[in-house]
Amino acid sequence: MVSKTTRSSRGKGKAPVRRSSVPKKQKGKKSVKASASVYVMPVWLRNVLAGILILLFSAGFYYFFIRPYAYRWKPCYGFKGYGVCLPSHYEVHGIDISHYQGDIDWNLLARQQQERFPIRFVFMKATEGGDHSDETFASNFAEARRHGFIRGAYHFFIPRTDAIQQADFFIRTVRLDSADLPPVLDVETTGNKSAAELKRAVKTWLDRVEQHYGVKPILYTSYKFKLRYLNDSIFNSYPYWIAHYYVDSVRYEGPWHFWQHTDAGVVPGIEGNVDLNVFNGSLEALDSLTLQVASESR
Repeated sequence: MVSKTTRSSRGKGKAPVRRSSVPKKQKGKKSVKASASVYVMPVWLRNVLAGILILLFSAGFYYFFIRPYAYRWKPCYGFKGYGVCLPSHYEVHGIDISHYQGDIDWNLLARQQQERFPIRFVFMKATEGGDHSDETFASNFAEARRHGFIRGAYHFFIPRTDAIQQADFFIRTVRLDSADLPPVLDVETTGNKSAAELKRAVKTWLDRVEQHYGVKPILYTSYKFKLRYLNDSIFNSYPYWIAHYYVDSVRYEGPWHFWQHTDAGVVPGIEGNVDLNVFNGSLEALDSLTLQVASESR
């Protein structure tokens, strides 16, 4: 016998629908079990990576902030003077100054000419670029002569500015007298010029200044900068003033006249640190390098 319910369902062609309390699955989403695990870095690996980062940071800090000055703390096996270990076998010492040294007590500084390591010469900044003069130059230049120092003047070269303009500005600013050192060109930056462009500009300045003063200018630059940008035979005839810090001896293989060996000198009469230099020769040789006649003022 067939029940009424079954017969009714068959007659309509549909099976009875049973409602469920479980909600329907949303379209486009899959039901997944929260079975995915979160990766946890092992303690040993975390320690290794932290150690590597510390080593890299320490190496970088040493290379950029400690290594350049480590020479100051080395044992001094030679003579110590003016707060540093002085280079051996040089008898003629000097300094170079600018407005950064502030007001100088020239009377006190002059007494260092009678000390164990006499300061014989003083270079001072005169000009920079095409229109900037050092505000302390005129006073310092006069005081250096009055107190018996062999004096010199330098120009800080700006590669972006026309070399002739810079040379003429220096000439208008600096009148050199007999017994003064030759004019100095300080080259420290490239101004985004190529090595060839920089060489041409530097040579232009040197030629113009030599024509005026009648003497070959001194070329100042660092050891590495000289080798990278000005390593050319055309500059070999110029007296070379090399900046080469925190080393026991000059590594430059060519001839040189002056060596700026530190920027950490402590000299009576000057507040703060000052650059120290030595001359590669005797006092008589230094005298022979100076001008014999005064330059013409223009």
